[in-house]
Amino acid sequence: MTNQDYGKLVNEKSKPSPMGKNMVWAFLVGGAICTLGQGLLNLFQNYGLDKEKAGTAVSVTLIFAAALLTGLGVFDKLAKRAGAGTLVPITGFANAMVSPALEFKSEGLITGTAAKLFTVAGPVLVFGISASVIYGLILCLLKAF
Repeated sequence: MTNQDYGKLVNEKSKPSPMGKNMVWAFLVGGAICTLGQGLLNLFQNYGLDKEKAGTAVSVTLIFAAALLTGLGVFDKLAKRAGAGTLVPITGFANAMVSPALEFKSEGLITGTAAKLFTVAGPVLVFGISASVIYGLILCLLKAF
């Protein structure tokens, strides 16, 4: 069987993805997470925190909630249905950190959890930091000329 024949077979057997339904779920869940974040920001500001400290408190709260829900197995079920709606906000980063740690905990604290903690999030951090440095250098060069 050639690669082209195999590709035809796969396309014939696989059912089409309900893209419209998936986009609506991603929009609704992502919007709900962001709405929750805005509600937490307003709540923390009502308790007397300034906007910057309230923003930090919101980030910490959302990261903690996503990590806890990942540990309980709830976040993964939600992410299956919502897709990118859970990945884009900061909650996706928390899930990306906790999931590998949970998956490899049976291998031990050092060789399992600690070694695999950055399996998913590590490349994201490396590329994100690298991109920010490159963009910063480009901006400095553009301002110099």
